[in-house]
Amino acid sequence: MKKTKSREVVLSGLFIAMGLIVPTLFHAVGGAGPVFLPMHLPVLIGGFILSPKFATAVGVLTPLISSVLTGMPVLMPMAFIMMVELGIYALTVSLLKERGINNVITLLSAMILGRIAAGIMVGVFVGIIGIKFAPPITYLIGSITTGIPGIIVQLVFIPILLSAVKKVSPDLITEKN
Repeated sequence: MKKTKSREVVLSGLFIAMGLIVPTLFHAVGGAGPVFLPMHLPVLIGGFILSPKFATAVGVLTPLISSVLTGMPVLMPMAFIMMVELGIYALTVSLLKERGINNVITLLSAMILGRIAAGIMVGVFVGIIGIKFAPPITYLIGSITTGIPGIIVQLVFIPILLSAVKKVSPDLITEKN
């Protein structure tokens, strides 16, 4: 199936909606968002299905819309940090999957680049704007160690889900789009 703008808009809306619903469900059963990273799942999956432009939009808009509608994440500074982090995740995944890179390598690359971008945003907020926040390296170490269960879920669950979706709808996920 050819990627049309209408199809990408609809799928983008679906991934953004999932990015609002899945974290809300996680928080309803104990506030495990920072541990299991539920907003990351639909954004990363969207990166495998959408073009770079639409994937990036999903990554940027999901934390912003969630913050405005649900208060999670807190708008300043977390939503802005996550907008950059998840935008980079989605863009990286979309670009690498177009080159046929292995799904796990694609996910790891996106996670590394997204975390670096998040660290840069923390540095901007602390150093330039003067917001009281953890230093960038402390933030990065903390977010990675806290999120290890979520990272494992992403690395295991997403490739399995993509394989299942490809079997059911082979035209939805293609290596080169």
